[in-house]
Amino acid sequence: MDEVFRALADPSRRRLLDSLNERNGQTLRELCEGLEMTRQAVSKHLAVLEAANLVTTRRHGREKLHYLNAEPVNAIADRWIHRYDRGRVRVLADLKTALESATMSTEEFVYTTYIKTTPEELWVALTDPAFTIRYWGAIFDTDWQPGSPMVWEQFGWVSKDPEQVVLESEPYRRLSYTWHSVDQAFGEQFEFSPDEVAKMAAEPRSKVTFDIEPHGETVKLTVIHDGFGPDSVMLDGVRNGWPAILSSLKTLLETGATLPEPESAE
Repeated sequence: MDEVFRALADPSRRRLLDSLNERNGQTLRELCEGLEMTRQAVSKHLAVLEAANLVTTRRHGREKLHYLNAEPVNAIADRWIHRYDRGRVRVLADLKTALESATMSTEEFVYTTYIKTTPEELWVALTDPAFTIRYWGAIFDTDWQPGSPMVWEQFGWVSKDPEQVVLESEPYRRLSYTWHSVDQAFGEQFEFSPDEVAKMAAEPRSKVTFDIEPHGETVKLTVIHDGFGPDSVMLDGVRNGWPAILSSLKTLLETGATLPEPESAE
């Protein structure tokens, strides 16, 4: 928590967060544009933001892309916000709202969290129905081998089709699969309008990837959900759903209990 407050105390770092809020997934060069700071200064500020987990990164070819990460602010607001004075609470609430309502132009969702667990335990939590049902409400029927089909069950709704498959499966390191299909039953179960269901069904099929990295006594989990088209309705739902699901996953692994029933990542 202290790292988050220290990172947010500097106006230059807040400007960098504002820039990512306006357009996520920028390179260092892009972030330097329009700022009266040297490349070295921007790089140092980004390092502080990364250390506080307010910014997460991923490689795309030779480029390093930077993404706004709401996880630490969500964690403070959801779990410890009562410990701080009203001024800090207001700042956190405003930032939390800005992060959650950000109109990010990039057509992907990137979210990083640190969980006090092991790669082996996290892998089981991502693949074993006994765990996924507890923090997600979803069950995946598959052998988790690349190319294998997946049957997706969630709150009584079932999705199965030939394009719903496992893409990558490196135990304790990386897991990737295509997202589920959308049909009328899906819309009825999750209370989407017929128009929203039609738009989602017409979108390209997205995919989700879980990158798992040991990080001292914790595990760094980065979720990358991409493959969306412009103005994606599904992406809007994913941005709202994943933080709740991942927060519940973290709570389950660290305490053995889950948060109140999460909203779906659809």
